Amino acid sequence: MIVTQIRPVTRQKYQIEAEGLSPFVLYKGEVARYHIEKDRDLSLETYREILEEVLIKRAKIRAMHLLEQGDRTKKGLQDRLTQNGYPPEAVEAAITYVESFHYIDDNRYAVNYIQNQGSKKGRARIMLELRNKGVSQEDIDQAFCETEEDIDIREVIRELILKKRRTQEAMGEKERQKLYGFLMRRGFASSDILSVLREFAGTGENMGS
Repeated sequence: MIVTQIRPVTRQKYQIEAEGLSPFVLYKGEVARYHIEKDRDLSLETYREILEEVLIKRAKIRAMHLLEQGDRTKKGLQDRLTQNGYPPEAVEAAITYVESFHYIDDNRYAVNYIQNQGSKKGRARIMLELRNKGVSQEDIDQAFCETEEDIDIREVIRELILKKRRTQEAMGEKERQKLYGFLMRRGFASSDILSVLREFAGTGENMGS
């Protein structure tokens, strides 16, 4: 495997690119230790040694450090390790390692996320955000089942309306339309929004039509 590029990442770190391999990052001293030079061959044996003795160990440490900063989804941790310059083999090993200790758990992450965001956003918005974070639909559905008794959706909507309103006067059509749009963007169901708005405005049959 011929080394095609050695790119500086920082003054002490270099990204190595070689034919048939995903890019990986080593410190300057490690580049010298393994005799890595541009246009020279990097043997499979040497790469495996680098992978096992350096990259996998470092990826596990990095994964633990990232999780100390806050809970992450599996995909979120994978993406971050990849951004940090670890090749797929090291990323997979690090993920397997932290999963073995249950340090990452997408179902647990989804439950916590719903509990934290449920006072500000509706189900549809939360579901979209969790999917964007790489959480499976199965884990999302399970998390909603586990938290649905803890969250009164219409009470959440009611509190958001009270926070948005600056007056105790009767709610006019323009204000109702504005609140309806705001709550729809937050991912709340139209039926729930209209039900609560009727408490404030008396009618809401024409909302959203």
